[in-house]
Amino acid sequence: MNCREQLNQQDFTLEPALLNDWHVVAASDEVTEGKLIPSTLFERDLVIWRDSSGQAHVWEDLCIHRGARLSKGFIASDRVVCPYHGWNYDGTAQCRLIPASPGETPMKKAKAISHHVKEAYGFIWTSLGEPEHDIPDFPEWNDDGYKKVVCGPYRFKSGYRAVENFIDPTHFPFVHAGVNGLMDDPDPIGAYDVWEENGGLSSSEVQVTQPYGDPRNVPVTAFYAYKCLRPLVAYFKKRVLITDPDRAHEGNPNDRFCTYLTAQQVSETESIVRICCAMNFNPMPTDDEVRQRQDLVYAQDSDIVDTQRPERIPTDLRQELHHRTDLLGMKYRSWLQKMGVQYGTV
Repeated sequence: MNCREQLNQQDFTLEPALLNDWHVVAASDEVTEGKLIPSTLFERDLVIWRDSSGQAHVWEDLCIHRGARLSKGFIASDRVVCPYHGWNYDGTAQCRLIPASPGETPMKKAKAISHHVKEAYGFIWTSLGEPEHDIPDFPEWNDDGYKKVVCGPYRFKSGYRAVENFIDPTHFPFVHAGVNGLMDDPDPIGAYDVWEENGGLSSSEVQVTQPYGDPRNVPVTAFYAYKCLRPLVAYFKKRVLITDPDRAHEGNPNDRFCTYLTAQQVSETESIVRICCAMNFNPMPTDDEVRQRQDLVYAQDSDIVDTQRPERIPTDLRQELHHRTDLLGMKYRSWLQKMGVQYGTV
């Protein structure tokens, strides 16, 4: 058994649906060459760094020698140097130098504990186990007709609660009054369909009215189609029609605003949400305009979502009251339960 497997069996056992999945631990632009970035995933302390070739690495924030935090060290010549005794670890995580005995070849067991890492959609992803799936697809990422903007990070207590909120249009008129909905005239939510597809959940379109429906700061009728891709990854594609006759010329029936949401579960009651927005408007909004609107919306979301009790989401539908308009949220909770997700749930 190697060190990573031993760690995966210590303290608590993370269920396979989470252990063997991909999780975002940083935005790509947060991790620059020569910088050590501490991060935490499922209470595991990690260190993230990028070598001179641009390759990202995700390791346990732990020197195998005496357990010091590698993130307190530094990078020299593409090696992570431990702050305690100066042990040097190269990009393969192997120790190449023990300064107290410089003429000695370090033993093979002198390795940092590395994890699988991929970079996609403006994020750095890791898996603490052996990934059973690829990173969920973001279809607009490789489409040059779409502008992509990474936004966040946004702090939430529960990543699952954040995902459920993301796929719930019925809160718009109240949490986002004057932005995503009208408190004095909330939209009735008609029947919609939810089905399992490619290992996840998908919905048919849900229609809502939005006075500030996208970064153009224009009123729209919006049609949301949602996907739950993994326990902590979700997506929507929003079809938008400008409702102000004086500004209708600014849009066309092919206008779409898409969001790919990821949640990093730091602990059972702490999470970090990061999103990537994709839009094909003409003219395109600026990056600042996109981020300004998302910062507003996610601050409003976390302010209310973080008041929910219990902080860990119930997956047994009998523990809270549900309505037919909560269909996707109900399916999401049942889906988590069916996958055996226990960490961060009740």
